[in-house]
Amino acid sequence: MDAPAKKVPKREIEQKSYSDEPQDKRSRSCPYLDTINRSVLDFDFEKLCSVSLSNLNVYACLVCGKYFQGRGQKSHAYTHSVQEGHHVFLNLATTKFYCLPDNYQIIDQSLEDIVYVLNPTYPKKNLEVIDLTDMPSRAYDGTTYLPGIVGLNNIKANDYCNVILQALSHVQPLRRYFLFEENYKDTKRPPGDILFFIVQRFGELIRKLWNPRNFKAHVSPHEMLQAIVLCSKKKFQITVQGDCIEVLSWLLNSLHGALNGSKKLSSSIINQTFRGKMRVYSRKLPAVDLKESEKERLLQCEEYQVMCEESQFLYLTCDLPPPPLYPDEQRENIIPQVPIYQVLNKFNGITETEHKTYKDLYMKRYEITKLPPYIILYMKRFTKNMFLKEKNPTIVNFPVKNIDFGELLLPEVRAKHKVTSYNLIANIVHEGEPGSGIYKCYILHKGTGKWYEMQDLMVKEILPQMITLSESYVQIYEQMSEEGSKK
Repeated sequence: MDAPAKKVPKREIEQKSYSDEPQDKRSRSCPYLDTINRSVLDFDFEKLCSVSLSNLNVYACLVCGKYFQGRGQKSHAYTHSVQEGHHVFLNLATTKFYCLPDNYQIIDQSLEDIVYVLNPTYPKKNLEVIDLTDMPSRAYDGTTYLPGIVGLNNIKANDYCNVILQALSHVQPLRRYFLFEENYKDTKRPPGDILFFIVQRFGELIRKLWNPRNFKAHVSPHEMLQAIVLCSKKKFQITVQGDCIEVLSWLLNSLHGALNGSKKLSSSIINQTFRGKMRVYSRKLPAVDLKESEKERLLQCEEYQVMCEESQFLYLTCDLPPPPLYPDEQRENIIPQVPIYQVLNKFNGITETEHKTYKDLYMKRYEITKLPPYIILYMKRFTKNMFLKEKNPTIVNFPVKNIDFGELLLPEVRAKHKVTSYNLIANIVHEGEPGSGIYKCYILHKGTGKWYEMQDLMVKEILPQMITLSESYVQIYEQMSEEGSKK
């Protein structure tokens, strides 16, 4: 006897028929495709229903660009389609297109450009050379742009975040990692952890900045900024200008933690790219007002001996010499200039710097033992006292190409490094008074070999000679290849 047929649950049958969409003959001949208005589509903002403010099951109306929830007969999207006569909708989660109120799925190859703008994807084979192209792209509105060299909206006072996002998007290993979503989308995090949210949003922003098929030549970082506000517990705000070095430090450490990074240099893409090693030697000094005999006695104690600590760094804090207190003979305040090697001497393992705590005084010296592939320099321009925040206007003179960090290393340490020469790829500056002013960045586009000045939506080409005249605040240097360093 034949075995009885296996009974399939009703729910399974319903799910199969739903997943087998489309069944409707109208799917490939929708008469409303010509009503789609690509010029109003903007997928950079948070995916919330414009009526209920829900983020569940959200659809974009491709006629007016607004977001609505659901597509059933009692949904906001259905009501909108009936009232306004707008018929073509895109599910922002599944990237499927639907015609409402008829409620059938639309299949048409001409809609692929919309899906690509919503969620740009990059073949793995193209990641190596994506920044080497010198061909400009043309946006839907007719403007031309270079992928990666696009402006970012300043919603109110988020220019201090924009410059960091622009600079990090040109760090090749970081960009390559986040352009390919498969690298991190399956990262496991503890239940309820919101930190991975920052990884997802950062990846989305990087993919949009480098999208060669954008509808417009700028990107809004709204969702990324929302993630920064949420994950930093409102330490950083969109409406109040902050310090870009604080955002950079927090963002790199947050990405490292969200990607399950540890103290190992190979544990995350952040460590692999930016993390270096150093030894910190510190010795405690006796109080100045003590007698000489008492000082000599204390210096024999273990507490006052030189202590050595192995440490890691994401960036190097460079101290600037104080500006002159008084004007010169012509009664003009001369802005001092120093070569970059002078501020880098802090890390040569010989120079001692003074560090004060609320009760003790220490002398420290820093000895770099491992240079990372990318070096971030932070010029400490701002100082706070009890009453106000002051800015040091000292200009740091630096070469744009071939700066040798090997001069800071001991001979035996330098011998372990194949390459110690670096090129500048990003320079962030602050112009104006402390607590206000503006942030802008200078970015090198490798494909064209040209430098661009980027301040929010403003993007323009600039001569490399002009970069060194600015009040540099944060710099990113890229290690040269072995072939390039031998030239």
